[in-house]
Formats: sequence, C-alpha cells, structure tokens
Amino acid sequence: MLMKRLRMAARRKTTPNVKLKRLEAQTQAIRTFNRVLLAVMGLALGLLVVGLALPQRRDLADLQERLAETLEREKAILIEKEYRETEYRALKEDLAFMELKAMDRLNLRPSGQKVYRIKRGEH
Repeated sequence: MLMKRLRMAARRKTTPNVKLKRLEAQTQAIRTFNRVLLAVMGLALGLLVVGLALPQRRDLADLQERLAETLEREKAILIEKEYRETEYRALKEDLAFMELKAMDRLNLRPSGQKVYRIKRGEH
C-alpha cells in the first residue's frame, strides 16, 4: 500500500511537470507566432506608407516643374513690362526719341541721310 501511494505520488509529480512543460512549449510557440505576425504587419504597414507616398512625390515633382515654368514666364513678362514702361516714359518726355520712333514707323528719313535696312531671313 505504501508502494502504491509512492507510485501515485510520483505520477502526480511527473504529471504536473509534463503539463507545465507542454504549457511552456505552447507559450513559446504563441510568442514566436506573435513576433512573426507583428513583423509581417509592420512590413505591410511600411509598404503601404511607401506605396501611398510615391504618387504624391510624382505630383510634387510635376508641380515644381510647373512652378519653374510659370516663374520663367513671369520673369519674361516683367522684363517686357519694364521695357514698355521705359519706352512709354521716353515717348512722353523725350521729343528726340518720339521723332526717331515716328520716323521709323512711317519709314521716313531726314534729308541728306541714308537709311540701311537689313531684312532678316527666317531660320
């Protein structure tokens, strides 16, 4: 009887040890699975962010190119405006410039002078 009790006690000790080891193994497997799942989710999120950023980066490059073209046109217009304002002031205030401009437009020349006109061919 004593032997029976010792055997049962030995079984009871080994049974919890086996169960404990199984639980530890399951816990370790679940931890590993969770780590892998977290890594996959992080990778998917990173790819999503990069995928969403690429079209916006292309749009940004297009907008910067359009801005550069617009600034070039604005610069050309401002230069033309400055030239026109200078010419307007000269026509308004300088009689010699007005006379020269009128003679050029009317294709006239002062007596005793020769005017040479060069026609430029189209390239």
